[in-house]
Amino acid sequence: MRRAIGITTSEQIALGAVEGNKVVGPVRLYPEEGADAADALLHMPAEHMAHAIREQIEIVAQGGPVDAIGIGLPGIVRGGVVEESPNLQQLKGCRMQELLTEELKAAGIEAQVHLFNDADIVAAGLAARRDQLDRLIRVWTLTHGIGFGVYPSGDGIWEGGHMVVSLDPAEKYCGCGGVGHVEGIMGHRAMRLRFLDLEPDEIFEEASQGDQRCTDFVKLWHRALAAATASSIHMAGPGKFFITGHHARHVDLNLLNQYLHDMVKMSPLQGYVFEIVPGGEEVAVIGAAVNALHAVFPEDAR
Repeated sequence: MRRAIGITTSEQIALGAVEGNKVVGPVRLYPEEGADAADALLHMPAEHMAHAIREQIEIVAQGGPVDAIGIGLPGIVRGGVVEESPNLQQLKGCRMQELLTEELKAAGIEAQVHLFNDADIVAAGLAARRDQLDRLIRVWTLTHGIGFGVYPSGDGIWEGGHMVVSLDPAEKYCGCGGVGHVEGIMGHRAMRLRFLDLEPDEIFEEASQGDQRCTDFVKLWHRALAAATASSIHMAGPGKFFITGHHARHVDLNLLNQYLHDMVKMSPLQGYVFEIVPGGEEVAVIGAAVNALHAVFPEDAR
């Protein structure tokens, strides 16, 4: 059975060994859980991150064979290069595949390294966990930023979190600096900037208690997700959309479907459905490993 190591860097570095689409042993987290763990990657130079990942891979590999290594990173990731990463800005232009390959060679690990967008590996992980690797999988990840993952992934940018869903010039909270983006409304960072006196979870709590300011925003939040989903449906067709991540708990499916129904009126496009699913590091780790194995052994993906 092939053995790969999957890695995600969405909030912390999380990694594990994967065999048969399952994680073997525990998922390792770096830095370990703590008040400042989620912020540690924001200030870690690319070279230090590559070295830290190499150290964690050595621990997980335990000296055994590794057929492939897959790593999910936020932003535009193509050809082994992080071309842009608004949520980890120090990685812009980083040749992470090359950096990590050199680090691993020094440790005697020769497995091929493949880089992917961090939302795409969540989609791959969901496909693998559900034994649906033969289907189109689309997933919204609602965390620090907003990701739109697709499996099977293909050529392209696929920065779905930066779809334009508003023409209001005041909507400029997206980490990339763009105006009107879905992440500028729904992202954790964007919500904190908009409500300087409330944490994101508190916004939804206040809305449930009738606060008008928060209620209006929660409606905008759902309309933004509906608008971005409508864009995908109009371009790629209907189907199932999964929703995962910390803020998936705040999604009101009835409200979301109501807004989406107002936006998608062509009858051939109305066969869509949402499903809120647990995500977490394990799903992303599996997805990174599966994508890497398919890149190294394309015959396995058939």
